[in-house]
Amino acid sequence: MNQINFQKGKFNPCKVVCVGRNYVAHIEELGNEIPQEMVLFVKPNSSISEELVQISDDCHYEGEISFIVKDKKLYGVGFGLDLTKRDMQSKLKSKGLPWERAKSFDKAAVFSDFVKLEDDISSLRLELQINGKLAQSGGVDLMIYRPEVVLKEIESFMSLDDFDIIMTGTPKGVGRYKKNDKFIGRIYSDEKLLVEKGWIVQ
Repeated sequence: MNQINFQKGKFNPCKVVCVGRNYVAHIEELGNEIPQEMVLFVKPNSSISEELVQISDDCHYEGEISFIVKDKKLYGVGFGLDLTKRDMQSKLKSKGLPWERAKSFDKAAVFSDFVKLEDDISSLRLELQINGKLAQSGGVDLMIYRPEVVLKEIESFMSLDDFDIIMTGTPKGVGRYKKNDKFIGRIYSDEKLLVEKGWIVQ
């Protein structure tokens, strides 16, 4: 199984549960409607990766605040990239079909190391720089559904195992990327840097 790094150890998440359409500005940039209820989908363990790979020409990056679950609580935090085959997703959505082919492929969930969650969740925010320019910025204060609400909703119908991951949605600024692009993802608590990870697209 694919692993994540957390507190100098390696762990095997069974799955990644993702929230779609959780930032209004991102919903608007893709021309979608604000959902009446939470949009959730799952990426399998096989999608987890430490490497950032150019999957296809239509693949978009989506930076996200990501959480490890342990003992039914949000236990750790890290930076995640939810990779999406956008053209395929649009085609599937137009037919009312599931998104797995566009969201759950191998290496579609790229993560930094995770650190123990010790700060106020409401203070968390992310930044993503690509080739030295700020591409995305946003935090819990901009989410439609806060992380604690997301956790409760998932657990209303699905069991979460220790070290499963929740990805909480992406702010505006998503887009295509290419080989050799340089990504730096950061998670802050207010102005305090909690996590930083760099990737060069393979």
